[in-house]
Amino acid sequence: MSKNWQAGRRQDHYYHRAKSENYRSRAAFKLLQMSERYSIFKEGDVVIDLGANPGGWCQAAKQLVGEEGLVIGIDLKPIEPLKGVHLIRGDARLPRVKKEVNDILFGEDAGEIRIKDRKVNLVVSDMSPKISGNYSTDHARSIELAELSLKFAEEYLKPGGGYIVKVFDGDMTHEFFQQIKRKFRMSKRHSPIASRNQSSEIYIIGLGYRTH
Repeated sequence: MSKNWQAGRRQDHYYHRAKSENYRSRAAFKLLQMSERYSIFKEGDVVIDLGANPGGWCQAAKQLVGEEGLVIGIDLKPIEPLKGVHLIRGDARLPRVKKEVNDILFGEDAGEIRIKDRKVNLVVSDMSPKISGNYSTDHARSIELAELSLKFAEEYLKPGGGYIVKVFDGDMTHEFFQQIKRKFRMSKRHSPIASRNQSSEIYIIGLGYRTH
């Protein structure tokens, strides 16, 4: 039995599970598996999802944080509305987008679950670069996106908060991982079971954000 056949069978398994369980993408299972393994999400958490389109991670995050939790999804592309999730279209670096985030966290849009001075428990990013076909270029671009998400996390995370980011593994990964080790009390490189065998993607997890 070939490895390619086994990989394809696993891919089909999560694809069909996503369809049958009404997740927007098979990537939802990656987030669920990481949370289960490392106890990342808690009920009532505030989560920001960068690169949220088409919404699979937002769905999984909302499931994990429950009714009292808050999920904000940000993406350059439009995302179909999701019940209980705040969606923002735009570049996370833009002041306009950050204002929308702040309005949701601290303004009238926070509604009944607003808590004064509420900060974010988790920033997660499944962003991928536009694939060029040149792996060195794609790897470098994925690290660039990871750096962007880390800066965003540093702006919004509360002390002790968590961070998950996807990168295409390569020679720049080690240096980026060292940053995570310095900024978080616990750091891991992880490949969820739901990832494709042939994929070069890995997830870097940081828990216990250090503010100093």
